[in-house]
Amino acid sequence: MIVGFLIFWPLLAAFLLLLVKGEQVKKAAFAFSLLELLVTGMAWYHYHQNPATDLLKMYGAWMPSLGINFDVAMDGIGVLLVFLTTLLVPFIILSSFGKSYKTPRAFYMLILLMQMALVGVFVAMDGFLFYIFWELALIPIYFICLLWGGEGRARITFKFFIYTLFGSLFMLAALIYLYLHTSTPTGHSFHIDALTAAGSGMSAQAQAVFFFCMFLAFAIKMPIFPFHTWQPDTYVNAPAQGTMLLSGIMLKMGTFGLIRWILPIVPQAVHDWGFVAVSLSVISILYGSVLAITQKDFKRLIAYSSIAHVGLIAAGIIAFNVQGIEGGLVQMISHGINVVGLFIICDMITSRTGTSDISSLGGIRQVAPGFALIALLIVLGSVALPLTNGFVGEFLLINGLFQYKAAAAALGGLTIILGAVYMLRSYQKIMLGEKSALTLNFPEITFQEKMVLIPLVILIFFFGIYPKPLLQLAEPAVTALVHKYNMGLMK
Repeated sequence: MIVGFLIFWPLLAAFLLLLVKGEQVKKAAFAFSLLELLVTGMAWYHYHQNPATDLLKMYGAWMPSLGINFDVAMDGIGVLLVFLTTLLVPFIILSSFGKSYKTPRAFYMLILLMQMALVGVFVAMDGFLFYIFWELALIPIYFICLLWGGEGRARITFKFFIYTLFGSLFMLAALIYLYLHTSTPTGHSFHIDALTAAGSGMSAQAQAVFFFCMFLAFAIKMPIFPFHTWQPDTYVNAPAQGTMLLSGIMLKMGTFGLIRWILPIVPQAVHDWGFVAVSLSVISILYGSVLAITQKDFKRLIAYSSIAHVGLIAAGIIAFNVQGIEGGLVQMISHGINVVGLFIICDMITSRTGTSDISSLGGIRQVAPGFALIALLIVLGSVALPLTNGFVGEFLLINGLFQYKAAAAALGGLTIILGAVYMLRSYQKIMLGEKSALTLNFPEITFQEKMVLIPLVILIFFFGIYPKPLLQLAEPAVTALVHKYNMGLMK
C-alpha cells in the first residue's frame, strides 16, 4: 500500500540513520527523503488514474472495541498536503549541508520522524488516529528547537509546547464528545464518516461547542490572532531547518484541520459562527502585515508575514465556497515553497554576515548579483506578483472571500499591498544601496546553494504560470466537500 509506505518509510529511515556514520548521515537522510518524494509522485499518478484505488488506502483494526482503527486514505486534499510535506523536506535537509550540527544523527532522525507524523496527520481518517499523529508531530520539533535553538530557547520552546498542548486538549475533548454521539452497528466510532453523521445531526449549540474547541486547536497551530504570541520568538530562535519545518509545513496542519475536521462535521456551526473565525483571520492579516512593516530583523519580519498570509488562507477556507477552499489549498502549497525559500535566503545572509538585522546590511547586489537575483525572484512570489504561485492562491482566496463578504475581501486584499511594502522595502535595504561593513566581502551563491534555491524558483513560476495540476487535483474533493456542507445545512 502506497499510503502505508509514505507513513512508515520515514520512521524506518530514521532508525536506518543509526547505521550511518559521520557526515554521511545528512546525505543518507536526503536520499531517504527523495525516495519519499518519488513515492508521493506515484500516489499522485495513481490518484489521477483512479481516485478510488486501494493503493491509497490502508486499514487495520487497532482498538475495535472502542471504534478506533488504523484507517488512513488519500483524497485530492490529502495528496496535495502530503506532496507539500515530501517536497519540502528534501529542500530543508539539503539546505543544512553547509552546516555542522552537534549530534547530527539525532538532528536528521528528528526531521524524518516529524515527516512521518505530518504525513499521518494529512491521511488519517480516524479522529483518534488524527489526534495521535497531531501530538507526535509536536515531539520532534520540540526537541529540534530545544537542542539546536538560539539564546533563550528553553523558555521559548516551553511556551510553544504549552500553547500547542493546551489547544490539543480541547481538540481531544471535542473529538471524544462527538465520538460519544456516534452510532454504528458495532457501537461508537472515531471514523470521520461516523463523526460527520453525528456532528451534522447535533443541535446548533452542541455543534458550536465542537466548532470552537476544534478551532482553538487549529488557530494556535496556524497561528492566527490572538493565539499567535508563541510564533515570532519560536521562529527566530529555532534553527533554520526547524523554522522551515514550522512555517513551511507544520502550520498547514491547522488550515488542513479546518477543511477536514470542522467544515464537513459541523456545517451549522460554521454557518452560524464562521464570521468569528473569519474576523480573527482578517485581523491576523492586518496585524501581521503592520508588525512586519515595523520589524528591523529580517527573520522576524518573515515570521510576522507568515501570520498575515495564513490569516488569508484561513479566512478563505472558512468562507466555504469552492474558490475559497481551492485558493486555500493552492496557497498552502505556494506559501510553503515561498516561505522556505525566504528562510533559506535569511539563513544564508545570517551565516555570511553574522546578523539578520536589516539596518546592518546593504549593497549585497554589488558583490553577489546572482544571490540578489534569486532572492528577488523568491520575494516576487511572496508578494503575489502575477505569473508567480502566490498570485494564483491569493486571487482565488480573495474571490472566495468576496462571495462571502465584500468587506472581508477588501480587507483581505490588503495582504498583497502591505506584503509588497514590507518585502520590497526589506529587499531594497538588504540588497541595494551602499555596501555595509558586513557585506563588503559577501560571498556569491555557491553551486550547492543553487541546487537548493533554483528548483524553488522554478516551482514558484511553474505553479504561477500553470496551476492546473494543483487545481485539477483539488477540485473533485473540494466540490464534494462543499456539497456535503450544503447537505448538512439542509438537515
